[in-house]
Amino acid sequence: MSSGTRALTRRLIAYEAVADKNSGTTEPAAFRVYEKLRLRLCVLVGVAGFQSLASRALTLAERQAPTLSAVRVMPDGSLQGLVKFVPPAPEAEGEVILIAEIIGLLVTFIGETLMLRLVQDAWPDATFENGGSGDGRKV
Repeated sequence: MSSGTRALTRRLIAYEAVADKNSGTTEPAAFRVYEKLRLRLCVLVGVAGFQSLASRALTLAERQAPTLSAVRVMPDGSLQGLVKFVPPAPEAEGEVILIAEIIGLLVTFIGETLMLRLVQDAWPDATFENGGSGDGRKV
């Protein structure tokens, strides 16, 4: 996973955290990012396609964040067993890693340009500057 992918993930989570404050939701921002990606990708690749992508991302993420070993990707692509950490708990880094792995796999499979288009579709109010995986973006 590139540092740019992780930076983009952190920016998306930060963007959702600001939206959380404005909407009054209590769900952690990382969960909202995951769900937005899940819903958008299920439309494009189907539920089974997203479930496969998320399962692979989880396998990759577990190597870096052992706290994710209790997490399971359900048949609909949702997550079971992810503990809701209150940031800035160090354990919450697993959520960042999991989402970054999903984004990284998207870059591998469909390319950076299409991945960025998908992210822009999911976060239409966010602005992204410069190309690349996260450097120089405003979210």
